[in-house]
Amino acid sequence: MTDYIRWFKDLTIDDVPLVGGKNASLGEMYRELTPLGVRQANGFAVIADAYRTAVTAAGAWDELHRLLDRLDKNDTDALARAGQRARELVYAAGLTDETRDQILRAYRTMREEYGDELSVAVRSSATAEDLPNASFAGQHDTYLNIHGEEMLIDAVKRCNASLFTDRAISYRIDKGFDHFKVALSVCVQKMVRSDLAAAGVMFSIDTETGFQDAVFVTGAWGLGENVVQGAVDVDEFYVHKPAFRSGHRAVLRRVLGEKQMKMVYAQGRTREPVVNRPTPKADRQRFCLTDEQVLTLADYAIKIEDHYTRRRGHAMPMDMEWALDGTDGQLYIVQARPETVASQKTGAVLETYEMRGQGPVLVTGRAVGTRITTGRVRIVRSAKELSAFRPGEVLVADTTTPDWEPVMKKAAAIVTNRGGRTCHAAIVSRELGIAAVVGAEAATETLCDGQEVTISCAEGDAGRVYEGILPFEVVRTDLSKLGRPRTHVMVNLGNPELAFQTSFLPVDGVGLARMEFIVSESIKVHPMALAHPDRVTDPADRAAIAAVTRGYPSGEAYFVQKLSEGVGTICAAFWPRPVIIRLSDFKSNEYAALLGGRGFEPDEENPMIGFRGASRYAHPAYADGFALECKALARVRNEMGLTNLKLMVPFCRTVTEGEKVLATLEQHGLKRGADGLEIYVMCEIPNNVIQIDAFARLFDGFSIGSNDLTQLTLGVDRDSPLVAPSFDENDPGVMEMLRLAVEGCKRNHRHSGICGQAPSDYPEIAKFLVRHGIDSISLTPDSVLRTLPAILEIERELGIAPRTQAAG
Repeated sequence: MTDYIRWFKDLTIDDVPLVGGKNASLGEMYRELTPLGVRQANGFAVIADAYRTAVTAAGAWDELHRLLDRLDKNDTDALARAGQRARELVYAAGLTDETRDQILRAYRTMREEYGDELSVAVRSSATAEDLPNASFAGQHDTYLNIHGEEMLIDAVKRCNASLFTDRAISYRIDKGFDHFKVALSVCVQKMVRSDLAAAGVMFSIDTETGFQDAVFVTGAWGLGENVVQGAVDVDEFYVHKPAFRSGHRAVLRRVLGEKQMKMVYAQGRTREPVVNRPTPKADRQRFCLTDEQVLTLADYAIKIEDHYTRRRGHAMPMDMEWALDGTDGQLYIVQARPETVASQKTGAVLETYEMRGQGPVLVTGRAVGTRITTGRVRIVRSAKELSAFRPGEVLVADTTTPDWEPVMKKAAAIVTNRGGRTCHAAIVSRELGIAAVVGAEAATETLCDGQEVTISCAEGDAGRVYEGILPFEVVRTDLSKLGRPRTHVMVNLGNPELAFQTSFLPVDGVGLARMEFIVSESIKVHPMALAHPDRVTDPADRAAIAAVTRGYPSGEAYFVQKLSEGVGTICAAFWPRPVIIRLSDFKSNEYAALLGGRGFEPDEENPMIGFRGASRYAHPAYADGFALECKALARVRNEMGLTNLKLMVPFCRTVTEGEKVLATLEQHGLKRGADGLEIYVMCEIPNNVIQIDAFARLFDGFSIGSNDLTQLTLGVDRDSPLVAPSFDENDPGVMEMLRLAVEGCKRNHRHSGICGQAPSDYPEIAKFLVRHGIDSISLTPDSVLRTLPAILEIERELGIAPRTQAAG
């Protein structure tokens, strides 16, 4: 008698031909990773031969061949007819009596272990799925909350039939798989009661950029199908793997999703045993996981990835599904497969997309990938409308399902009302290499058929749909052919959302990370208004501050967490390369524009040379705000373990002011030299150059701010359009200031760098600085690849050999 059942404990990853990728992986993890603390729900596999035997016994092979052997998958009507008939044949073939009996005996064994109220998940596991270049994710069916013998047998039969869903047929043709060399095994696994808690998907790689040092966790309340299908806007969390491995257990970054619905068990015994319910408002406004639970999942992800990397002998980023059981409070892994898109990027050729035009933004959502594309809108409200879709159009829908994949392959881009970056539309878009914007609320109402649009996923986490066909540029650079100059080339960066993709540039770190961007775009509130909420008198500001800080213990906690997450994301992206964060350098008028800011800021005639930079940090008018900045930066270094963070003091007018700032930093736990902490100073005031020997005794290095140095050398207010023509970084007086600054640093054995706009705009200034021996030049991201060859050329002229080939 053939044994058609295999328990997880008896399977390994080598059993893919027997039980498919999903079951083989579950068995491998159950055997090898359960002892390491990776928790799984138990179950068994119905082997693929059970499917083959049933189809053979029914005599269905000949008709299946007639349906599929010469099928044109581009004929959607023919595909639908063939798929429907094939599923009917396989479902009717059912199961042999022998297979049925063995399934029921195994199920009864599980009921003896877990009790008569046991419910199971019944999942498809194809023998060709979960391969490094083809995941088959979402191609076949899953059935949840199955209870009772009759429902179980029916679910197994329906899983077998799902081998011939339209999407699976199309996918196999695209990937070059023979329909009849792929078979269907079935997984029967104890249900994790995430209907009472939360579930989701996670990756041991950043799915948008291919950045491999992050675990990316997504989740929502209820069963995980809503996350997989993209029916809800999910919570997102990042954990930095190198820091986690070194013992620093901290969540790097989190984004709160709407989580509009939650899938739960239906009441009573029904054929459709799960239903969607609206998520209560209180649950929508809080994360579905605690930090400790996120870190537990990160631990699981790292152990799973490490195991498969050792097993396969090469890096193996993983795509995993998790579930939180509401009855025991434990986290379980319910699936794991190789990640098949981001991990396939070679890294040898850097492809960057840059907008070159502007237009009205029609809708905004979550960006999938980093591309830009254009096309005409086609709104699809149901599967019945798919036949009207034309190749090259922009598919706009409420959400997508796996059945839509044959049409999605023809789209220039995809835009959905709902979904997060692990939803079905996002997964398919990545695999196809097309831009997608998911979770763009009301896209189907705002956009209209035939409308010309530009879809941009190249501007950070936010994906934007612009009105009209806008110009953009695609830059492709073969990094393997770029030398690395002796002069360190670094990058200026403010937006943490761009950090992972920017980290692939051939740079030596971040020469200027602007804290102001994080404060204005992410925090939005004046630090003093958070430290002293009782002093905010404007009712509108008070209401707005209460809204953005909802869910945090205090306004101060909100500021510290948001700032540390922004800075930490940049540091993690470039780890272990140095990241130099400039302490806040808003002018008083810019501070006043923040929520609650007007009551804390003076009204200055010329804020450009007023209460800014170092003069603020120990001043009573801002001391408590600066304390919050310091607390956030200390958290990045101490709790997150990102000791590549360096500090830089801006607009430090005098040596005495520099001494006060260093003393204040030390009071807040940021002592120069402690745990390798380096503190730089901006060289942007003529006095910094004139007294460079004195400043050098206080600071570890200097970074020239060419904008302010030009302004103050020439006496030009760079905010005034009336005197703008006189603002010239190439002026001989400014160039002399640059020379004196670099030579002063060399004389005092201090690091010299420049982070102002000048070398990005004027390659000749970069050449001038290299000739005089500057240590580093920090450029805007879009000018790195343009300026780097110029630096290599001047070094060749000077007889300086490059270091090594670039490595991002």
